[in-house]
Amino acid sequence: MISRSDTGRTGRPRGRHRSALTAAACFAALLTGCTQAGPAGSAAATGPSAPAGPEAGTAPGPERGTGARAQGRTPEGTLLVADFGSDTVTFVDPDKGPIDSVKVGTAPYGLAVGADGRAWVATAEGVAVLDTAARTRLAVVPYRTAGLGPATYGEYRGGGMGIALAPDGRHVYVGVNVPGGKGTLEVVDTQTLKVTGSAGTGRRPFDVDVSRDGSQAYATGHDSFDVTVVATDTLDTRRIEVAPYGTEGGLGSWLKPHYTAVRPSDGRLLLPFEGEKLVVVDPGTGRSTVERMTANAHQHGAAVTADGTLLVVGTGPIDPSTDEGPSLTVRAPDGKEKVIPLDGPHEDVTVSKDGRTAYVTGGFTRDGHWNGITVVDLDAGRAHRLPAGQRPLGIAVL
Repeated sequence: MISRSDTGRTGRPRGRHRSALTAAACFAALLTGCTQAGPAGSAAATGPSAPAGPEAGTAPGPERGTGARAQGRTPEGTLLVADFGSDTVTFVDPDKGPIDSVKVGTAPYGLAVGADGRAWVATAEGVAVLDTAARTRLAVVPYRTAGLGPATYGEYRGGGMGIALAPDGRHVYVGVNVPGGKGTLEVVDTQTLKVTGSAGTGRRPFDVDVSRDGSQAYATGHDSFDVTVVATDTLDTRRIEVAPYGTEGGLGSWLKPHYTAVRPSDGRLLLPFEGEKLVVVDPGTGRSTVERMTANAHQHGAAVTADGTLLVVGTGPIDPSTDEGPSLTVRAPDGKEKVIPLDGPHEDVTVSKDGRTAYVTGGFTRDGHWNGITVVDLDAGRAHRLPAGQRPLGIAVL
Protein backbone atom coordinates (compact mmCIF):
# COMPACT_ATOMS: atom_id res chain seq x y z
CA MET A 1 0.00 0.00 0.00
CA ILE A 2 1.35 3.43 -0.94
CA SER A 3 0.79 5.98 1.80
CA ARG A 4 0.81 9.08 -0.40
CA SER A 5 1.06 10.06 -4.03
CA ASP A 6 3.91 11.99 -5.59
CA THR A 7 4.06 14.49 -8.41
CA GLY A 8 6.75 15.56 -10.82
CA ARG A 9 8.37 18.96 -10.91
CA THR A 10 5.67 20.27 -13.28
CA GLY A 11 2.96 19.41 -10.76
CA ARG A 12 1.21 16.85 -12.98
CA PRO A 13 0.77 13.27 -11.70
CA ARG A 14 3.81 11.37 -12.93
CA GLY A 15 1.98 8.04 -12.99
CA ARG A 16 -0.56 9.46 -15.44
CA HIS A 17 2.20 11.06 -17.53
CA ARG A 18 4.15 7.81 -17.69
CA SER A 19 1.20 5.60 -18.61
CA ALA A 20 0.32 7.96 -21.45
CA LEU A 21 3.67 7.73 -23.22
CA THR A 22 3.29 7.84 -26.97
CA ALA A 23 4.49 5.06 -29.21
CA ALA A 24 7.21 7.35 -30.53
CA ALA A 25 8.53 8.00 -27.05
CA CYS A 26 8.54 4.30 -26.24
CA PHE A 27 10.48 3.61 -29.42
CA ALA A 28 13.10 6.17 -28.45
CA ALA A 29 13.28 4.59 -25.02
CA LEU A 30 14.41 1.27 -26.44
CA LEU A 31 17.95 2.60 -26.18
CA THR A 32 17.77 2.92 -22.42
CA GLY A 33 14.75 1.12 -20.94
CA CYS A 34 13.31 -2.28 -20.12
CA THR A 35 10.34 -3.97 -21.72
CA GLN A 36 8.93 -7.43 -22.18
CA ALA A 37 11.01 -10.39 -23.26
CA GLY A 38 12.13 -10.32 -26.88
CA PRO A 39 12.43 -13.35 -29.14
CA ALA A 40 15.61 -15.35 -29.39
CA GLY A 41 18.00 -13.65 -31.74
CA SER A 42 16.70 -10.14 -30.98
CA ALA A 43 19.14 -7.36 -30.18
CA ALA A 44 18.58 -7.84 -26.46
CA ALA A 45 19.27 -11.55 -26.62
CA THR A 46 22.30 -11.77 -28.86
CA GLY A 47 25.94 -12.17 -27.85
CA PRO A 48 28.97 -14.35 -28.46
CA SER A 49 28.45 -18.04 -29.05
CA ALA A 50 27.80 -19.63 -25.68
CA PRO A 51 30.48 -22.01 -24.42
CA ALA A 52 29.30 -25.41 -23.28
CA GLY A 53 28.04 -25.40 -19.70
CA PRO A 54 29.02 -27.95 -17.04
CA GLU A 55 27.31 -31.31 -16.88
CA ALA A 56 24.59 -31.45 -14.24
CA GLY A 57 26.00 -32.31 -10.84
CA THR A 58 29.61 -31.56 -11.74
CA ALA A 59 31.97 -29.01 -10.24
CA PRO A 60 34.65 -28.06 -12.78
CA GLY A 61 38.21 -27.79 -11.56
CA PRO A 62 40.30 -24.64 -11.23
CA GLU A 63 40.26 -22.05 -14.02
CA ARG A 64 43.17 -19.70 -13.52
CA GLY A 65 43.55 -16.12 -14.61
CA THR A 66 45.28 -15.42 -17.90
CA GLY A 67 46.27 -11.76 -17.56
CA ALA A 68 49.74 -10.30 -17.26
CA ARG A 69 49.56 -10.39 -13.45
CA ALA A 70 47.97 -13.85 -13.20
CA GLN A 71 50.72 -15.19 -10.94
CA GLY A 72 50.47 -12.39 -8.32
CA ARG A 73 48.10 -12.06 -5.39
CA THR A 74 45.18 -9.69 -5.83
CA PRO A 75 45.74 -6.32 -4.09
CA GLU A 76 43.16 -5.03 -1.61
CA GLY A 77 40.83 -2.51 -3.21
CA THR A 78 40.81 -4.27 -6.58
CA LEU A 79 37.42 -4.25 -8.32
CA LEU A 80 35.74 -7.46 -9.45
CA VAL A 81 33.23 -7.15 -12.30
CA ALA A 82 30.97 -9.71 -13.99
CA ASP A 83 31.39 -9.71 -17.78
CA PHE A 84 27.79 -10.19 -18.93
CA GLY A 85 28.89 -10.14 -22.58
CA SER A 86 31.42 -12.94 -22.11
CA ASP A 87 32.12 -15.91 -19.82
CA THR A 88 34.59 -14.22 -17.46
CA VAL A 89 34.97 -11.93 -14.50
CA THR A 90 37.56 -9.18 -14.72
CA PHE A 91 39.83 -7.92 -11.96
CA VAL A 92 40.29 -4.16 -12.28
CA ASP A 93 42.86 -1.85 -10.70
CA PRO A 94 40.65 1.16 -9.79
CA ASP A 95 43.36 3.55 -10.98
CA LYS A 96 44.70 1.80 -14.07
CA GLY A 97 42.18 -0.68 -15.44
CA PRO A 98 42.01 -4.47 -15.96
CA ILE A 99 44.78 -6.66 -14.55
CA ASP A 100 43.36 -10.14 -15.12
CA SER A 101 40.29 -12.19 -16.04
CA VAL A 102 39.03 -15.64 -15.03
CA LYS A 103 36.55 -17.85 -16.88
CA VAL A 104 33.45 -18.49 -14.73
CA GLY A 105 30.62 -19.49 -17.09
CA THR A 106 28.26 -18.02 -19.65
CA ALA A 107 26.96 -14.45 -19.19
CA PRO A 108 27.78 -13.77 -15.52
CA TYR A 109 25.28 -11.30 -14.02
CA GLY A 110 25.49 -10.58 -10.27
CA LEU A 111 28.23 -11.41 -7.79
CA ALA A 112 28.86 -11.38 -4.05
CA VAL A 113 32.14 -11.54 -2.11
CA GLY A 114 32.56 -13.06 1.35
CA ALA A 115 34.92 -12.23 4.19
CA ASP A 116 36.93 -15.34 3.30
CA GLY A 117 37.80 -13.89 -0.11
CA ARG A 118 35.61 -16.25 -2.08
CA ALA A 119 33.34 -14.71 -4.71
CA TRP A 120 30.01 -16.17 -5.82
CA VAL A 121 29.00 -15.36 -9.40
CA ALA A 122 25.55 -15.97 -10.94
CA THR A 123 26.08 -17.27 -14.49
CA ALA A 124 23.70 -18.78 -17.03
CA GLU A 125 24.45 -22.37 -15.98
CA GLY A 126 25.41 -22.21 -12.32
CA VAL A 127 26.98 -20.32 -9.44
CA ALA A 128 30.72 -20.03 -9.98
CA VAL A 129 32.97 -20.02 -6.91
CA LEU A 130 36.22 -18.02 -7.05
CA ASP A 131 39.28 -17.61 -4.89
CA THR A 132 39.74 -13.87 -5.45
CA ALA A 133 43.20 -13.71 -3.87
CA ALA A 134 44.64 -16.34 -6.21
CA ARG A 135 42.25 -15.40 -9.06
CA THR A 136 41.16 -19.01 -9.54
CA ARG A 137 37.76 -20.57 -10.20
CA LEU A 138 37.20 -23.31 -7.63
CA ALA A 139 33.88 -24.80 -8.76
CA VAL A 140 30.56 -24.25 -10.51
CA VAL A 141 27.39 -25.24 -8.66
CA PRO A 142 24.70 -26.15 -11.25
CA TYR A 143 21.12 -24.96 -10.76
CA ARG A 144 18.29 -27.34 -9.92
CA THR A 145 15.61 -25.17 -11.53
CA ALA A 146 14.11 -26.70 -14.69
CA GLY A 147 13.24 -24.91 -17.92
CA LEU A 148 16.26 -22.63 -18.17
CA GLY A 149 17.04 -23.51 -21.78
CA PRO A 150 20.55 -23.46 -23.25
CA ALA A 151 23.23 -21.32 -21.63
CA THR A 152 23.23 -18.15 -23.69
CA TYR A 153 23.53 -14.36 -23.57
CA GLY A 154 21.26 -11.32 -23.33
CA GLU A 155 18.83 -9.74 -20.87
CA TYR A 156 16.31 -12.57 -21.07
CA ARG A 157 18.61 -15.57 -20.84
CA GLY A 158 17.81 -18.27 -18.31
CA GLY A 159 19.94 -18.71 -15.20
CA GLY A 160 21.21 -16.68 -12.29
CA MET A 161 20.64 -12.94 -11.94
CA GLY A 162 20.68 -11.35 -8.49
CA ILE A 163 22.80 -13.01 -5.81
CA ALA A 164 23.55 -12.35 -2.13
CA LEU A 165 25.56 -13.92 0.67
CA ALA A 166 24.15 -14.56 4.15
CA PRO A 167 25.72 -12.42 6.89
CA ASP A 168 27.30 -15.50 8.50
CA GLY A 169 28.68 -16.66 5.13
CA ARG A 170 27.03 -20.10 5.35
CA HIS A 171 24.61 -19.74 2.44
CA VAL A 172 24.34 -17.99 -0.89
CA TYR A 173 20.95 -16.99 -2.31
CA VAL A 174 20.64 -16.68 -6.09
CA GLY A 175 17.66 -15.53 -8.13
CA VAL A 176 17.20 -17.82 -11.14
CA ASN A 177 15.35 -16.55 -14.19
CA VAL A 178 13.10 -19.03 -16.00
CA PRO A 179 12.42 -17.63 -19.49
CA GLY A 180 8.69 -17.01 -19.91
CA GLY A 181 7.78 -17.91 -16.34
CA LYS A 182 8.25 -17.18 -12.66
CA GLY A 183 11.71 -17.44 -11.16
CA THR A 184 13.16 -19.29 -8.20
CA LEU A 185 15.48 -18.50 -5.32
CA GLU A 186 18.05 -21.27 -4.93
CA VAL A 187 20.04 -21.75 -1.72
CA VAL A 188 23.67 -22.85 -1.97
CA ASP A 189 25.54 -24.25 1.04
CA THR A 190 28.93 -22.53 0.95
CA GLN A 191 30.74 -25.48 2.56
CA THR A 192 29.32 -28.42 0.60
CA LEU A 193 28.84 -26.38 -2.61
CA LYS A 194 25.42 -27.93 -3.16
CA VAL A 195 21.95 -26.48 -3.68
CA THR A 196 20.04 -27.29 -0.49
CA GLY A 197 16.65 -25.75 -1.26
CA SER A 198 14.61 -23.39 -3.40
CA ALA A 199 11.58 -21.13 -3.25
CA GLY A 200 9.37 -19.53 -5.88
CA THR A 201 9.82 -15.85 -6.76
CA GLY A 202 8.41 -13.33 -9.20
CA ARG A 203 9.45 -13.03 -12.83
CA ARG A 204 13.08 -12.20 -13.64
CA PRO A 205 14.66 -11.76 -10.18
CA PHE A 206 16.99 -8.86 -11.06
CA ASP A 207 18.26 -8.50 -7.51
CA VAL A 208 18.59 -10.53 -4.32
CA ASP A 209 19.29 -9.09 -0.87
CA VAL A 210 19.43 -10.47 2.67
CA SER A 211 18.23 -8.97 5.97
CA ARG A 212 20.80 -7.84 8.51
CA ASP A 213 20.11 -10.83 10.76
CA GLY A 214 20.01 -13.33 7.89
CA SER A 215 16.46 -14.44 8.64
CA GLN A 216 15.02 -13.23 5.33
CA ALA A 217 16.07 -13.03 1.70
CA TYR A 218 14.46 -10.60 -0.75
CA ALA A 219 14.10 -11.31 -4.47
CA THR A 220 13.12 -8.33 -6.64
CA GLY A 221 10.85 -9.52 -9.46
CA HIS A 222 11.34 -7.11 -12.36
CA ASP A 223 8.52 -8.40 -14.57
CA SER A 224 6.03 -9.06 -11.77
CA PHE A 225 6.22 -5.71 -9.94
CA ASP A 226 7.14 -7.30 -6.64
CA VAL A 227 9.56 -8.34 -3.95
CA THR A 228 9.35 -11.92 -2.69
CA VAL A 229 10.22 -12.21 1.00
CA VAL A 230 11.71 -15.64 1.74
CA ALA A 231 12.14 -16.97 5.30
CA THR A 232 15.61 -18.48 5.13
CA ASP A 233 14.89 -21.19 7.73
CA THR A 234 11.66 -22.57 6.23
CA LEU A 235 11.76 -21.10 2.68
CA ASP A 236 8.18 -19.91 3.14
CA THR A 237 7.41 -16.93 0.91
CA ARG A 238 5.33 -13.75 0.91
CA ARG A 239 4.79 -11.47 -2.09
CA ILE A 240 4.83 -7.69 -1.71
CA GLU A 241 3.68 -5.72 -4.73
CA VAL A 242 5.86 -2.68 -5.44
CA ALA A 243 4.24 -0.64 -8.18
CA PRO A 244 4.06 3.10 -7.42
CA TYR A 245 2.87 3.78 -11.00
CA GLY A 246 0.49 0.82 -11.07
CA THR A 247 0.86 -2.33 -13.16
CA GLU A 248 -0.72 -1.07 -16.38
CA GLY A 249 1.08 -2.54 -19.38
CA GLY A 250 2.09 -5.75 -17.59
CA LEU A 251 5.18 -7.29 -19.13
CA GLY A 252 5.42 -4.38 -21.56
CA SER A 253 5.58 -1.73 -18.85
CA TRP A 254 8.75 0.29 -18.34
CA LEU A 255 7.86 1.23 -14.76
CA LYS A 256 9.03 -1.84 -12.90
CA PRO A 257 11.34 -2.45 -9.92
CA HIS A 258 14.96 -3.30 -10.69
CA TYR A 259 17.31 -3.33 -7.69
CA THR A 260 16.70 -3.09 -3.96
CA ALA A 261 18.87 -1.85 -1.11
CA VAL A 262 18.37 -2.76 2.57
CA ARG A 263 18.55 0.32 4.78
CA PRO A 264 21.05 -0.33 7.60
CA SER A 265 19.20 1.69 10.23
CA ASP A 266 15.91 -0.23 10.21
CA GLY A 267 15.99 -2.99 7.59
CA ARG A 268 13.51 -1.24 5.30
CA LEU A 269 13.77 -2.01 1.59
CA LEU A 270 14.60 0.90 -0.71
CA LEU A 271 13.40 0.67 -4.33
CA PRO A 272 14.01 3.67 -6.64
CA PHE A 273 11.76 4.41 -9.62
CA GLU A 274 12.43 6.81 -12.50
CA GLY A 275 14.39 9.35 -10.49
CA GLU A 276 11.01 10.44 -9.13
CA LYS A 277 9.89 8.01 -6.43
CA LEU A 278 11.72 6.06 -3.74
CA VAL A 279 9.48 3.31 -2.41
CA VAL A 280 10.34 2.40 1.19
CA VAL A 281 8.97 -1.04 2.10
CA ASP A 282 8.58 -2.55 5.55
CA PRO A 283 9.27 -6.24 4.78
CA GLY A 284 7.46 -7.32 7.94
CA THR A 285 4.11 -5.68 7.23
CA GLY A 286 4.40 -5.20 3.47
CA ARG A 287 3.37 -1.56 3.86
CA SER A 288 5.10 1.09 1.73
CA THR A 289 5.65 4.82 1.74
CA VAL A 290 6.91 6.95 -1.14
CA GLU A 291 9.54 9.67 -0.98
CA ARG A 292 10.36 12.12 -3.75
CA MET A 293 13.53 11.75 -5.86
CA THR A 294 14.96 14.34 -8.24
CA ALA A 295 17.01 12.72 -11.06
CA ASN A 296 14.06 12.21 -13.46
CA ALA A 297 15.78 9.28 -15.26
CA HIS A 298 15.02 5.56 -15.65
CA GLN A 299 16.77 3.89 -12.69
CA HIS A 300 18.47 0.52 -12.28
CA GLY A 301 21.32 -0.31 -9.88
CA ALA A 302 21.24 0.70 -6.20
CA ALA A 303 23.64 0.40 -3.29
CA VAL A 304 23.63 1.70 0.27
CA THR A 305 26.59 2.52 2.52
CA ALA A 306 26.92 1.74 6.22
CA ASP A 307 25.82 5.27 7.15
CA GLY A 308 22.65 4.96 5.05
CA THR A 309 23.72 6.93 1.98
CA LEU A 310 21.88 5.55 -1.05
CA LEU A 311 23.44 5.51 -4.53
CA VAL A 312 21.19 4.92 -7.55
CA VAL A 313 22.11 4.54 -11.22
CA GLY A 314 20.02 6.49 -13.72
CA THR A 315 20.28 4.84 -17.14
CA GLY A 316 18.72 7.71 -19.10
CA PRO A 317 15.29 8.88 -20.30
CA ILE A 318 12.22 6.85 -21.13
CA ASP A 319 10.81 9.89 -22.92
CA PRO A 320 13.70 12.09 -24.17
CA SER A 321 11.35 15.07 -24.53
CA THR A 322 10.68 15.24 -20.78
CA ASP A 323 13.26 13.12 -18.95
CA GLU A 324 16.90 13.66 -18.05
CA GLY A 325 19.97 11.70 -19.15
CA PRO A 326 22.12 9.11 -17.34
CA SER A 327 23.20 9.99 -13.82
CA LEU A 328 24.25 8.80 -10.39
CA THR A 329 22.04 9.92 -7.51
CA VAL A 330 23.74 10.24 -4.12
CA ARG A 331 20.99 10.45 -1.53
CA ALA A 332 21.89 11.29 2.07
CA PRO A 333 20.01 9.65 4.97
CA ASP A 334 18.02 12.88 5.43
CA GLY A 335 16.78 12.70 1.82
CA LYS A 336 18.98 15.42 0.34
CA GLU A 337 20.23 14.43 -3.12
CA LYS A 338 23.20 15.18 -5.33
CA VAL A 339 22.70 14.13 -8.96
CA ILE A 340 25.95 13.57 -10.86
CA PRO A 341 25.67 13.33 -14.67
CA LEU A 342 27.14 10.24 -16.37
CA ASP A 343 28.22 9.72 -19.96
CA GLY A 344 25.95 7.01 -21.37
CA PRO A 345 23.88 4.20 -19.80
CA HIS A 346 25.17 2.24 -16.79
CA GLU A 347 23.79 -0.65 -14.72
CA ASP A 348 25.13 -1.26 -11.21
CA VAL A 349 27.15 0.57 -8.57
CA THR A 350 29.40 -0.05 -5.59
CA VAL A 351 31.40 2.22 -3.28
CA SER A 352 35.01 2.23 -2.10
CA LYS A 353 35.65 1.22 1.50
CA ASP A 354 36.32 4.83 2.52
CA GLY A 355 33.00 5.90 0.99
CA ARG A 356 34.56 8.58 -1.20
CA THR A 357 34.47 6.90 -4.63
CA ALA A 358 31.69 5.15 -6.54
CA TYR A 359 32.26 2.65 -9.34
CA VAL A 360 29.42 2.39 -11.86
CA THR A 361 29.35 -0.42 -14.43
CA GLY A 362 28.71 0.35 -18.09
CA GLY A 363 27.33 -3.05 -19.03
CA PHE A 364 23.62 -2.15 -18.94
CA THR A 365 21.07 -4.92 -19.53
CA ARG A 366 19.80 -3.39 -22.76
CA ASP A 367 21.26 -1.74 -25.87
CA GLY A 368 23.71 1.10 -25.25
CA HIS A 369 26.13 -0.84 -23.04
CA TRP A 370 29.88 -0.29 -23.20
CA ASN A 371 32.95 -2.14 -21.92
CA GLY A 372 34.01 -0.22 -18.85
CA ILE A 373 33.14 1.48 -15.60
CA THR A 374 32.81 5.10 -14.54
CA VAL A 375 34.80 6.17 -11.49
CA VAL A 376 33.01 8.93 -9.58
CA ASP A 377 34.58 11.21 -6.97
CA LEU A 378 31.57 11.62 -4.69
CA ASP A 379 32.83 14.77 -2.95
CA ALA A 380 33.80 16.69 -6.08
CA GLY A 381 31.20 15.15 -8.38
CA ARG A 382 33.84 14.43 -11.02
CA ALA A 383 33.69 11.27 -13.14
CA HIS A 384 36.01 9.50 -15.58
CA ARG A 385 35.84 6.25 -17.52
CA LEU A 386 38.00 3.18 -17.10
CA PRO A 387 38.09 0.03 -19.28
CA ALA A 388 36.77 -3.07 -17.48
CA GLY A 389 35.95 -6.33 -19.25
CA GLN A 390 33.04 -7.03 -21.62
CA ARG A 391 29.66 -5.51 -20.75
CA PRO A 392 30.33 -5.41 -16.98
CA LEU A 393 27.23 -5.66 -14.76
CA GLY A 394 27.77 -6.86 -11.16
CA ILE A 395 30.64 -5.23 -9.28
CA ALA A 396 32.33 -5.50 -5.86
CA VAL A 397 35.38 -4.04 -4.12
CA LEU A 398 37.79 -6.70 -2.84
